[in-house]
Amino acid sequence: MNHLAHALLAGDDDELQLGGMLGDFVHGQPDPAVFPSRVITGIRLHRAIDVYTDAHPEVLAAKARLPSPYRRYAGILLDMWFDHCLARDFPRWSGGSLERRSSELRDLLRQHDALLPPALRRFRDYMEAHDLPAGYADRAMLGRALAGIGQRLSRANPLDSALPVLVQREVALRQHFDAFFPQLQEFARDWVEVQVV
Repeated sequence: MNHLAHALLAGDDDELQLGGMLGDFVHGQPDPAVFPSRVITGIRLHRAIDVYTDAHPEVLAAKARLPSPYRRYAGILLDMWFDHCLARDFPRWSGGSLERRSSELRDLLRQHDALLPPALRRFRDYMEAHDLPAGYADRAMLGRALAGIGQRLSRANPLDSALPVLVQREVALRQHFDAFFPQLQEFARDWVEVQVV
């Protein structure tokens, strides 16, 4: 899952949300001298969500729908496409406003600037410039984001041409997302109940 999903799955707890954003930017064990314990729990939640997602039958079936050479990048493509699905139907999954959640997430990152690694600071600036994660509801923005990711990868890849491939499979991919996401929400709620005291 991508940034919007991780923020939503962390619930209303700012520290868990911050950890959810840090999850892709902090490698190895988070340092308790740097991060508060609940932020570390948020990083661990992010990682648990990723492991659960990568092994889920609906996600594996969605990946199998992508043709070569896109299947090699299916993890990236589905993370982004599933955030697109979530953004386009956000009130259904959250009961709240996409624009408000997006703005609150960017505010949260600004408020905790001292905790952000340089790469997350750069990404926060990108988020602000492109109204993310709310912007993921727009297909054109999604296409630009995929092309940008492709440019940052070290080897040649087809991410800049992936959007039409995803759009062609939109109905099937949405069915996989609709079956998967409620189970992921339940997994995250249960995980937080066990881990967070």
